Amino acid sequence: MSFEGLLREVRSRPLPQHVALIMDGNGRWAKSRGLPRMEGHRQGAKTVERIARFVAQEKLFPYLTVFAFSTENWDRPKEELDFLFSTLERFAREKVAELVENGVCLKVLGDISPFPPSLREALQVALEKTRDGKNLIFTVALNFGGRWDVLFAAKKAVALACEGKLRPEELTPERFRELLPGGALPDPDLIIRTGGHQRLSNFFLFEAAYSELYFTKTLWPDFTEEELLLAIRDFQGRTRNFGRVTA
Repeated sequence: MSFEGLLREVRSRPLPQHVALIMDGNGRWAKSRGLPRMEGHRQGAKTVERIARFVAQEKLFPYLTVFAFSTENWDRPKEELDFLFSTLERFAREKVAELVENGVCLKVLGDISPFPPSLREALQVALEKTRDGKNLIFTVALNFGGRWDVLFAAKKAVALACEGKLRPEELTPERFRELLPGGALPDPDLIIRTGGHQRLSNFFLFEAAYSELYFTKTLWPDFTEEELLLAIRDFQGRTRNFGRVTA
């Protein structure tokens, strides 16, 4: 089937509203080619830009989230961290016009306070300039982790309770969901992980309760628009019961 045919087929069926990507395999991609790890990250960044551009231009679904930097990534070598930060800053500074042109609203999920000041500033400017984008809410998870996410909401709940603004019986799953730092985002319908490993790696935990998971051996720099469509087609073929029994 041609790419255009696949796109038409996917469009003809109910689409996910929120797709999240665990982008694994940059280092292995570089190693398999005898290149430094940083080259894998450089190519991986290009893939992020390409996929986000495709989703926005095609208006394929309204929410895309990428797991770009986890709370565990601080253990990496300083040289690699510096490269990742400079890559993020370059993206924030140089791609704003393209994001605006494609109707992308950029969001950041996570605690960016430990990041270099110049990176934080670049991100804030990009967030402000893209805030009116309507084609795609593109969320980049930075210094984010599922446990941090849940702990953030738990601390807010405790603070509200101490202030007399929240009673224990009022803390329902729905109310707790609202307290998460990404509370405005809908739960991901589909989580795609590249690189062959079949785990969430401390990504969305609370939000992934009923997400469909799709794993591919493709390393992130090699991930294509076609493979995204194949993942969506696979998702469309599944029955989502959300814990209920169907006849």
